[in-house]
Amino acid sequence: MEADTMDWTLDEHLDTPSGTVRWASWGDGPPLVFLHGTPFSSYVWRRLADRFAATHRVYVWDMPGFGQSEMRAGQDVSLAAQQGVFTRLLAHWGLREPAVVAHDFGGAVALRTALLDGVRYERLALLDAVSVRPWGTGYFRLMHDNPEVFGALPGYLHRAMVRAHIATAAHTDLGDTLLDRLLEPWTGAAGQAAYTAVAAQNDEHDTAEVEDRYAELDMPVLIGWGREDRWLPVPRAEDLARRIPHAQLAWIERAGHLVQEDAPDQVATLLADFLARR
Repeated sequence: MEADTMDWTLDEHLDTPSGTVRWASWGDGPPLVFLHGTPFSSYVWRRLADRFAATHRVYVWDMPGFGQSEMRAGQDVSLAAQQGVFTRLLAHWGLREPAVVAHDFGGAVALRTALLDGVRYERLALLDAVSVRPWGTGYFRLMHDNPEVFGALPGYLHRAMVRAHIATAAHTDLGDTLLDRLLEPWTGAAGQAAYTAVAAQNDEHDTAEVEDRYAELDMPVLIGWGREDRWLPVPRAEDLARRIPHAQLAWIERAGHLVQEDAPDQVATLLADFLARR
């Protein structure tokens, strides 16, 4: 089956204060946990999770308000809330010091979880991670400041805008099938409300809390970054690398922000080398 149309069902769940979280796990070996960003879901990890399941026990999950996890009115989908959910999930899975791979604002969640909740990772890979200010595209910031306006848009206009926005995350053409799949969770009244809530609730305050503490990270850290990232440009990667002096900084060529889709083979090679290093 084509990767863009493959069945992707998260068949396990955990109830949390932020809503029911859907998750899945498979494979054999040391634990490897993937965190997605916004406006995405665990679906963006489909190729890499399958590949690394040959050598690891992989864990994927959709954050509350995303993908297959619960979306509801009044839901707390802030970075701080997702941090609490991640800490709870790791305890539920019984994982101690797993390897973690985090993309976009999943990076902020992983960083906050380590620094504020004292959760230890065996190693941490940050891919185009929300981590240092300023972050957020112009469209995201406009939504953050005007949630009532964007929440009231006609459905057809909301869908067109979100679809166009997702397309800019990639350096390559994602194609209609994949774009439609990435857009799907955000359609309909519930999806539109959830999308607006994510933009409204996520704020630079949540990274400001930990930015000055990144040097405290005491595990191996990889910073992987799409050379053509238009959402979080190259200077963000360089700034993050200065704040984590022992981190390895690696560029992912011919890739934008959504490196999993632009350059899955490059990312797989980079991660395999990082995970095998001792």
